[in-house]
Amino acid sequence: MAFSPALTSLIDALRILPGVGAKSAQRMAFHMLQREREGAAHLARSIEQAVENVHHCKSCRMFTEHEICDICANERRDASVVCVVESPADVMAIEQNTDFGGRYFVLLGRLSPIDGVGPNELGLDILRQRLAEGTVEEVILATGATVEGEATAQYVADLARQHNAGVSRIAHGVPIGGELEYVDAGTLSQAFSGRRAL
Repeated sequence: MAFSPALTSLIDALRILPGVGAKSAQRMAFHMLQREREGAAHLARSIEQAVENVHHCKSCRMFTEHEICDICANERRDASVVCVVESPADVMAIEQNTDFGGRYFVLLGRLSPIDGVGPNELGLDILRQRLAEGTVEEVILATGATVEGEATAQYVADLARQHNAGVSRIAHGVPIGGELEYVDAGTLSQAFSGRRAL
């Protein structure tokens, strides 16, 4: 059975979400049109506003509606300590589950030559500029405990050492192959406080 073009387009659009296949997208589309039309309209407006207004912080690459995000703009945060993470979700996990008071740098990925992701795609030129300013004394590596995450951590560690910054890595209480975004609060807090120098 063929659906209307508008319904087919909605189902296809919902499939861009992670973990959403054809059946889940169809179920969501039917639910919105059958029971949540007002909610669906609000969702559409919110997505449109976010796409138009949310971009990356010029300093750390976190999501923001301003040139500099609230974390980077907060003068009470320690600018001498920078935590390097793979995604904005990792920043949120650390902020919600630890007492970290430094600043961040968001890679928006990890080194993966097979997928065409190199240092330029991770914004490491921006991090290099921050390190060259000489205010960063410690770089905390909080990349995932995957092969790519470890390779990325090693690359960033070498970059930090070139600029005379100390380097530490969060403890491996985070399971191998795990993503920070999905780690429970206790494990993440313990891993963060137990970080060690490389």
